[in-house]
Amino acid sequence: MEVRASHILVGDENKARELKAKVDIGDDFATLAKAHSKCPSKAKGGDLGFFKRGRMVPAFDKFCFSNKQGATGVIKTEFGWHVIKVTGVKK
Repeated sequence: MEVRASHILVGDENKARELKAKVDIGDDFATLAKAHSKCPSKAKGGDLGFFKRGRMVPAFDKFCFSNKQGATGVIKTEFGWHVIKVTGVKK
């Protein structure tokens, strides 16, 4: 199984939760990623493409492989706070 996800990487929990709230009310994820993310993936609207289990850090993997397409959430890793959106799943 592979999943496709996008993320916005920020430095603190409050900012991550603020951005997730914007996504939840319909703001465009890619636009928010381009404006706020600290990750180079921001150039692609936060898109990380498809990946298999074990390619990302454990907390990121756990969220992506435990949720369905369309799910969004906020997690913390050693890189900072992530707003994640699962954008695809393929078997």
